[in-house]
Amino acid sequence: MATLESYGREIHSIFQLLGNKENDITLSMSWALAQCPEFLKVVVQHICGLVPNTDTVMIMNQKYDAVTGITDIEVTDEQSFHLIFEAKRGWILPGADQLTKYSVRLASSKATIKQIVTLSECTQTYAASYLPFTVAPNGIPVSHLSYREVYEMAGDARATSNHAQKHLLAEFCAYLKEVMTMQKKDSNMVYVVALGTTKPDGCNITWIDIVKNHNKYFCPVGGNGWPKEPPNYIAFRYYGQLQSIHHIESYTVTRNMHDEIPEMPDEVWGNDHYIYHLGPAIVPGKTVKTGQIYRNGRVWAMLDTLLTCDSISEARDLTQSRL
Repeated sequence: MATLESYGREIHSIFQLLGNKENDITLSMSWALAQCPEFLKVVVQHICGLVPNTDTVMIMNQKYDAVTGITDIEVTDEQSFHLIFEAKRGWILPGADQLTKYSVRLASSKATIKQIVTLSECTQTYAASYLPFTVAPNGIPVSHLSYREVYEMAGDARATSNHAQKHLLAEFCAYLKEVMTMQKKDSNMVYVVALGTTKPDGCNITWIDIVKNHNKYFCPVGGNGWPKEPPNYIAFRYYGQLQSIHHIESYTVTRNMHDEIPEMPDEVWGNDHYIYHLGPAIVPGKTVKTGQIYRNGRVWAMLDTLLTCDSISEARDLTQSRL
């Protein structure tokens, strides 16, 4: 079978052709729910505790209302249940204003079970801590589903689906795997950061120790030049030179670093932070000096340039000239 690429990216699922923005994700899920009755049953049963008659269910994508705005997905049989799904990309949850608007819409529904369901990459633990409320105004319950849970439900539904539906759900699962990992897996760009011999506030080990002892590194989620989405590779420089390059195998988002780094204080911070789980160190075969970079400066460079140039700043400049 031939290989399909789109904009330089290999395509493994028809859903990837839509894209991976929020509206693309919700349209993909709407189509999977509409075309795969077993998947629809699994999702509704998980949320409502009942098995719907799929022939009576209506699925609405991007439904507009002048007062309450546009919903991502609405699923209802207009009698026993009415669900509104609000999807976010990455580790993001909707705010109180948005959930309140949806609660107003559901308040007028005649269905017995009415619920708002948030969709994102956030785990249940994270959502339980940071969703604005579990019961919105008008008494409408708010629950959460992670994309990983949706992925597992789609996998479970394949067992009892027909051949065509199994194929569609397999493609949907392949698409969700890409959505769940926001890294650009085909990117050879490396984010180079400086590691200090100092200790983070309240911690009894240094930044270097955190990387070496725990194979982890944490940083803010976006803002002040930090990546909004995890890079594929990260490199560390200290003592005036490049020390190691690591593939970021996975990541979590948290506001309490102690959850994964026990030497950090057990306290909740005000902003979300990535904790990167690092792969084995790629150590340059020669000395790669820092070069012309500010003391705490962070730069991007292509992987091969970091391994062949004499300094990080030279690798940065060569990368920029290529781009």
